[in-house]
Amino acid sequence: MTVKELAAYIDQSVLKPEFTQDDIRKYIQEGIDYGCRTVCINPASLDIAAELCAGTDTKICVVCDFPFGLSTTASKCLQAEEYCKRGDIFELDVVANYGWIRSGMWDAVRDDVKAVCDVCHKYGVAVKVILETDALTKEEIIKGTKAVVAAGADFVKSSTGFYTGGPCVGATEEVVELMMENAEGKAKVKGSGCIRTREHFLRLIDMGIDRMGIGYRSTPVVLGLKEQ
Repeated sequence: MTVKELAAYIDQSVLKPEFTQDDIRKYIQEGIDYGCRTVCINPASLDIAAELCAGTDTKICVVCDFPFGLSTTASKCLQAEEYCKRGDIFELDVVANYGWIRSGMWDAVRDDVKAVCDVCHKYGVAVKVILETDALTKEEIIKGTKAVVAAGADFVKSSTGFYTGGPCVGATEEVVELMMENAEGKAKVKGSGCIRTREHFLRLIDMGIDRMGIGYRSTPVVLGLKEQ
């Protein structure tokens, strides 16, 4: 595959809360220069992203209720509406309430996600739902994936990359396989978290993954443009 074809799998993450405005501009521009499918940004960076992405093939992915997913459903919907109504958002990544997933509150998880999806789909914006798989058991990943699919999400996604409650392994092959199997083709799969080597990146592509969240430092590495 060409670099351009590989870059189409990437949402370049530009999410560090300590980034200066210059940092944000630098890493968004790098994502554009690499040809990434999107740059994944915080809402406060929307104006910068809109300016830099205009007229390019790289789209804007904004995060919502990130990284904890603990706002009320109404608040999540208000956030989504605020971002989507701009008209320049391609995708929105929202965090599921994974405490609810761990509590087995499947109807609540589904309804929470569905409400956000309904808002975004009204504007033609695709929704990726983050399960935060490092916090979950295998069974919770399976059931969480099914709940997200039932809610009408476009993607199920593994991790925020900001989990601190235990070991952080992110988008392992096992986790991606679980999400793919249980999405059953009804939603796409995005792997994110700890995808830092070209070998891991290419292996997930071979498995049939649809998208990957890659940190700004790792994008040139997985594309083969820079050594690890």
